[in-house]
Amino acid sequence: MPILLYGLEVYNLDKRSVHSLDFTVNRFIMKLFQTSNMEIVKCCQSLFGCELPSVLLAKRYVKFIVSMSNLS
Repeated sequence: MPILLYGLEVYNLDKRSVHSLDFTVNRFIMKLFQTSNMEIVKCCQSLFGCELPSVLLAKRYVKFIVSMSNLS
């Protein structure tokens, strides 16, 4: 996951692409825990600290902007 996010943090993704990444992570967790209940998936994500790519990309983007503003 870190390698994927490293390449994507400087690339401007549209909402559809970000949603596709989130869907892939959710489906992986569904298969891993053999469930189709999204409440269980969300619970597993929070317990294991597995954030969705959309959340991680937003955090990395803000961190990047802050670091660039500190350079000036």
